[in-house]
Amino acid sequence: MMNLKFSYRLLVATFFIAIGALSAGANAQNISKSVLGTDQIRAELLAHAPDGVGAGKTVWVGLQLTHQPGWHSYWKNSGDSGLPTTLQWTLPPGVTAGDIAWPLPLKFTLGNLVNYGYGGTVLLPVPLTITPDFKPSLLNSDMELKLKASWLVCREVCIPEDGEFALSLPVRGSTALNAAAFDASLKSQPTPLLGESRVELEGNTLKLSVAGLPSALQGQTLEFFPELSGVIETSAKWTQNWQGAVWTANVPLSGQRSQSPTLMPLVLAADSKGQRLGFVTQAKMVGTWPPVVAIQDLSPAPATALKANAGPGASAGGSALPLSLWAALAGALLGGLILNLMPCVFPVLAIKVMSFTKHADDRRGHRISGLAYSAGVLLSFVALGALMLGLRSMGEQLGWGFQLQSPAVVAALAVLFTVMGLNLAGVFHFGQFLPSRVLLLESKNPAANAFLSGVLAVAVASPCTAPFMGASLGLGLSLPAPQALLIFATIGIGMALPYLAASLSPAVTRRLPRPGTWMDTFRRAMAFPMFATVVWLVWVLGQQSGIDGAGALLALLVALSLVLWSFTLKGRSRVILATFSIALFGLLTGAIGPNVLKAAEATKVAASGERWQAWAPGRVEQVLATGVPVFVDFTAAWCVSCQYNKITLADAGVLADLDAKKVTLLRADWTRRDPAITAALSQLGRNGVPVYVIYKNGSAPVVLSEILSVQEVRSALASL
Repeated sequence: MMNLKFSYRLLVATFFIAIGALSAGANAQNISKSVLGTDQIRAELLAHAPDGVGAGKTVWVGLQLTHQPGWHSYWKNSGDSGLPTTLQWTLPPGVTAGDIAWPLPLKFTLGNLVNYGYGGTVLLPVPLTITPDFKPSLLNSDMELKLKASWLVCREVCIPEDGEFALSLPVRGSTALNAAAFDASLKSQPTPLLGESRVELEGNTLKLSVAGLPSALQGQTLEFFPELSGVIETSAKWTQNWQGAVWTANVPLSGQRSQSPTLMPLVLAADSKGQRLGFVTQAKMVGTWPPVVAIQDLSPAPATALKANAGPGASAGGSALPLSLWAALAGALLGGLILNLMPCVFPVLAIKVMSFTKHADDRRGHRISGLAYSAGVLLSFVALGALMLGLRSMGEQLGWGFQLQSPAVVAALAVLFTVMGLNLAGVFHFGQFLPSRVLLLESKNPAANAFLSGVLAVAVASPCTAPFMGASLGLGLSLPAPQALLIFATIGIGMALPYLAASLSPAVTRRLPRPGTWMDTFRRAMAFPMFATVVWLVWVLGQQSGIDGAGALLALLVALSLVLWSFTLKGRSRVILATFSIALFGLLTGAIGPNVLKAAEATKVAASGERWQAWAPGRVEQVLATGVPVFVDFTAAWCVSCQYNKITLADAGVLADLDAKKVTLLRADWTRRDPAITAALSQLGRNGVPVYVIYKNGSAPVVLSEILSVQEVRSALASL
């Protein structure tokens, strides 16, 4: 009897290809027409097309946010904390959307923090360009608009929210009901200044000078809003003065500056005769910026490996790739190698070992198997990376392991591993279901069999982030697509390298056990790691869809197992039981299946007496403002490394050090897709979990290793 039939591999390959479609669509929300309301905010998609829709016509659309008292959202530069509102449009061919015409913002203070944003009601208008390529449908004379918007609404706490909107604009008619709202928003736009503006660096202070302001404002105190974040110390005290008609200011430079602009866009605001006026200017940088402060990282191995391997002639000028990319490639290769030791890959152990022993007497077959498996791993990593890059380019906030943020993908994986486990345990064989000509494909295509083993290995290993992979992936997603895909390919090379080296080594081949009856026992034993993986996946789903979702998935897996077993019977009993089991499976799927995909209620913030509290945007800054250091655990239920590291975080010595330093512990749970957490990881140069960060006032964030040790954590805490 053949082990791991070709049809079984075909099932795995089909599943892996479908992951992208499931993960991209599983979290999609139903279109809510043009209005969405929450306890904090009312969001509505508005349009203004008084002359109809046509080439050269003025068409405005925008998202109007009406905040409940005390709540606010954010401007393009949110200040010390927060996130700006983002709008992602789906428009007909020939129609393009411009940037948000941001109205004049307000300042909001919370303790020592200063943020820029909006309260009350604000409309974020966007101009649409209608080109001659726009051709209305003959069956529908309306222009269909769709918007996916994300915003962060805050008071004492911050809540990330999003919604999908749709609107139809008549092509031949007019849309002018919202004229007053758009007129008011456009009038609140800052007016461009014609005078020269400049910014000079003097020590740790930026000296600003702005000319061309109205003479009526001379001598008045102005409000100052930099459009670029990460340049100034937003909450620090600053001074301003007038030198004749020129307004000047001395603003502290940020100790963790992340940008070095040659032109610095500034917005100034003032009250004049009861009206709030705004002005925008581009200040030219005079002089040279100091080096940007980089985030500290206690995982220097990629850079160390690079220096060790660089020859005496290596230099930045003589290399075709930037130094940072070489370091990322070194980290990717090391991470891929270590990925073979991660628990995620253990379920594939049976496939690897049995593939080795199958070719124990066939050295050529052994080499072909190794090359095909390596190709499967390499191409799967590239395909997964390309999928993630493509979805991110479409506006999706995704990171490494994104597929397991979808309950549909988690449930599909649980089904896959249940079927694999039942097959390994001998409950059924694919030969009982498929024609013999399909099964013969395995013997004719051993390379395809090994290739699909590599696909499976990546399918189960992709949620893991091995040491050194985090920084490489974070950098890769900020690079052009070819260089990013090179990093993904290097991870695949690292993961496939041990298997490839073993398959090409005659010494390894000679030491392999010969095929025999022991293989059947080993195959059945390997069913249990598969079932253990199913247990883990059901637990992950429970974090996403609640206890009802996990219970529904378990019931469906039992029903599916009954279906598979019933087909192994013979005679009349097979017909009766197969019919009954299929009907039962269909009934359960319709009755309780929706619970599997239903999102559970969000985890509530931990009580003040609990050690770990829930992370939220702006929460780190709020705690740091009180002078207390912060430790953030970016984690997910589907991340096996994250669960392992909790042993270190629960160590008595670590907990004692945390208490002694009075560190506030925050946990950012990325089990379900969360754009705010994705953005926070991106700011740290990471794109997957686990990530562990220590924050302290006046110091750059310290990012710890992906696999924590007690000594590393205690050493980092000792420096606080």
